[in-house]
Amino acid sequence: MKMEEEVPSGSDNIVAEFSTYEDFLDSQIKDIDLFYLEDEELARQVVELGYRGSGEVLKREEFEARKQAAEASRLSKRSQQKTLASSGKEIKDPFLKALASKEEENRSGKKTTIVFIRDKNARGQEISGYIDFAHRLKTEDFEPYFSGRKRLLPRKSDLSFYNWETQLSTSNPTPNYQVIAENASGLLFKNKRDRKLINVDPKAEYPGDNTKRIVIETPKYTQVVIYDHTTRRKT
Repeated sequence: MKMEEEVPSGSDNIVAEFSTYEDFLDSQIKDIDLFYLEDEELARQVVELGYRGSGEVLKREEFEARKQAAEASRLSKRSQQKTLASSGKEIKDPFLKALASKEEENRSGKKTTIVFIRDKNARGQEISGYIDFAHRLKTEDFEPYFSGRKRLLPRKSDLSFYNWETQLSTSNPTPNYQVIAENASGLLFKNKRDRKLINVDPKAEYPGDNTKRIVIETPKYTQVVIYDHTTRRKT
């Protein structure tokens, strides 16, 4: 059953639009009101009493109450957004532990980690690919991964994907990275924020500025390599 979306009422829209009750009252006052009353405060009182005004009458107490409720709702949503998918989980797998340790910084934008995974899909086909961890965190619920109910695998929509059996190959830019496939150095990813290049060639001595290459040993995957790229400049 599809739930109906809650439609904001007129007074809710007023609360969202105006910072103070006085701003709301001023929006109801017309030039002709000030001309006859010759006093802005008196004009506000007339609107508050409901004798004048071009819109909905809203008492000060109701405005303040709705303003507080809107702020409480905003803080509640902000708090929910800050809750990490890995929090409260007893994580034992080395790979998931590594991802959990990087979740907060990838959500905040301090890091844009690239994850390389090689393993078999549900059909038993060997696949590999590069995942923009920060982008996936924003577009997908990671709680099932950290709980162990789902396995994180590369997809055709990720930065890079290759099916070794079907030889299907795809590459896609993300909000964080541009893919540079045709290059003498092999596959490169260019960070869109600091414009630094990440070289994922395993034979390369240096993965790039502000990037660390971390090999993860885990019994659950054939191969896992993390490219930890720090994007936020130190102040």
